[in-house]
Amino acid sequence: MTYASPVFAHAAPKALHRLQVIQNKFCRAATDAYWCVRNSILHRDLELPTISKYMKDASKRFFDIAGSNPNALLRAAVDYQPPHPTHLIRRPRNVLTDPPDALTAAVESLNDVNDTHD
Repeated sequence: MTYASPVFAHAAPKALHRLQVIQNKFCRAATDAYWCVRNSILHRDLELPTISKYMKDASKRFFDIAGSNPNALLRAAVDYQPPHPTHLIRRPRNVLTDPPDALTAAVESLNDVNDTHD
């Protein structure tokens, strides 16, 4: 999944949600957490990014590295301008401008609160 994460930007939101559900179940099983513990708390305590955050970070790293690649075709793919947000074709670079999903936003807000208390 790590290798193909820039391509996962084309995946349907439902497919990414299914992957997130699987990750949440593994987190809950690994920590033996009760059902009442929020997924955002599990991710914060395990210092584990959500699937969408991981994909976004991996895509950002990919495009940063691709920009300095000697291959002209790869550099050209990095330099394109993203289409208008209402355009129907999604490209991997669009994932960098998408707003975070609800779980990612909750985990980031919990991390911000913890950073201010430290």
